[in-house]
Amino acid sequence: MSLKSPELLLPAGSLDKMRAAYDFGADAIYAGQPRYSLRARNNEFKLEQIQIGIEEAHARGKKFFVTSNLLPHNDKVRTYLRDIEPVIALKPDALIMADPGLIMMVREGMDKGNFADVPIHLSVQANTVNYAAVKFWQKVGVARIILSRELSLDEIEKIRQECPDMELEVFVHGALCIAYSGRCLLSGYFNRRDPNQGTCTNACRWNYSTQDSAVDPNTGEAIAIKMEAGFNFNEAQEEAEQSFAACGGSARHPAADNVYLLEEAGRPGQLMPIMEDEHGTYIMNSKDLRAVEHVERLVKIGVDSLKIEGRTKSLYYVARTAQTYRRAIDDAVAGRPFNPKLITELEGLANRGFTSGFLERRPSQDYQNYETGHSDIGHSHFVGEVRTVADGWAEVEVKNKFQVGDQIEVIHPSGNHIVTLETMRNLDGEAIAVAPGSPLHVRIPLEARYAGALLARLMPA
Repeated sequence: MSLKSPELLLPAGSLDKMRAAYDFGADAIYAGQPRYSLRARNNEFKLEQIQIGIEEAHARGKKFFVTSNLLPHNDKVRTYLRDIEPVIALKPDALIMADPGLIMMVREGMDKGNFADVPIHLSVQANTVNYAAVKFWQKVGVARIILSRELSLDEIEKIRQECPDMELEVFVHGALCIAYSGRCLLSGYFNRRDPNQGTCTNACRWNYSTQDSAVDPNTGEAIAIKMEAGFNFNEAQEEAEQSFAACGGSARHPAADNVYLLEEAGRPGQLMPIMEDEHGTYIMNSKDLRAVEHVERLVKIGVDSLKIEGRTKSLYYVARTAQTYRRAIDDAVAGRPFNPKLITELEGLANRGFTSGFLERRPSQDYQNYETGHSDIGHSHFVGEVRTVADGWAEVEVKNKFQVGDQIEVIHPSGNHIVTLETMRNLDGEAIAVAPGSPLHVRIPLEARYAGALLARLMPA
């Protein structure tokens, strides 16, 4: 039996990222509607850019989805139809929506002939976790369900079996929310930025320090232990910096190396570890999703679309993930075994550590990164973009440091190539040994066919 190739759906925070996604293998991209998507603060797409994007996508035989998936308060409900009307008139291939009221309003407009008939895809923000909910949304007129990230492979397969004629979409790569998608209250609590209004500040990834506490004998609640009289903040900070030094002559406090366990009252014996380093402790910081090794199973299940998260990520991220997951899909459809090198390629992307999330049932500590709240880079490091190639020399816009002697991976839609950098010039033609970083343009020897390539420095093992 031949397997159907699922759509590969990439994020696009700009037109350049959209073009890179298509160049490196994406079948479709999704971009945010101004004011009404969950990347309201980091979105280069206005109405003009959406029009250009749709026209370019259709000229290439690709698809362009518009994300309009916030859960609005009354003021945005009042303006929504006015603002979505010109977007629908551009005829995107789908609207990605989450709010039932907005979906009802748009569907009514379509039924009355006020709007063009554009398919509606139900956002992951709607948290669809069972086949009954899928059937409900199908009756409402939704064309595709983006399933919740909290589902296992077996649960996805069950939904596919129960809903054989409904399009299903599954996230396979990117950041994970520590709560059900968009339902976290931390950002709104700390600084009044609501995740479901597109203004999440990723409060789950901040550094949190532990505090001593005691139990109130009357209420049973935790209460902070009072500071000693005469407490001097500057002296305490200096002492803490010495005690928790990461390097140098000062000794790290032995208590900092202990692992502390949290136990929830309703789950006795299920201990959850927290660890602390010199930066703080990370009890909520999720690892990033990476499911490239599960693409074959998802293809066999019959999932219609595999989605990558990251509208705020770099052009390099978009190109690399598109290329890697394209290969994984093509291998799965052709019956070829999984290539472990695909995992290595993804390790070169900035990440917080990887997990397969809920696709596999794993120990609870596998989901969280207890070491750092920021993204780390391994195996390879993005260092530049090839702008032009002339007379055997490529002009490179430098993004990060690289130097003569480095092994450079040339990443291009036609295929990747590894070269050892033997010489380099500045724009005046003078030989240089090091390209220290942005902003800088240099020239390196490269074939003309690699115009537009991305460059990554391979890190020593």
